[in-house]
Amino acid sequence: MKHSKHHDNVRGTGHRSVPVRFEFTHPTASTVCVAGTFNDWKPEAKPMHRLSHGRWLKETVLPPGTYEYCLVVDGQWMPDPQAPETVPNPFGGRNSLLRVESPPDTAPPDTEELLP
Repeated sequence: MKHSKHHDNVRGTGHRSVPVRFEFTHPTASTVCVAGTFNDWKPEAKPMHRLSHGRWLKETVLPPGTYEYCLVVDGQWMPDPQAPETVPNPFGGRNSLLRVESPPDTAPPDTEELLP
């Protein structure tokens, strides 16, 4: 299955990248990758790592924005079953939707606000 490159990313706004964790369970899978608008739909760019009991994991960082993606399990494209949102793709399937929020501002509070 091929995927659309259309997406609504917020890039170049000076926001810091945010840690993102993809998890998937498939006891018989040989390879699992993540492909989406964040890596130009190239599964080889984000292979997941096999853990025990058929669990797969990929940790990465992404700038805040909205991304479409799929899991590629032994060469078969599929939406992430753990994704709370999906959108139709132009090929009759579904893409998972990932919303990466800006991290909270970690700057110290204004000292004037702390004065009695």
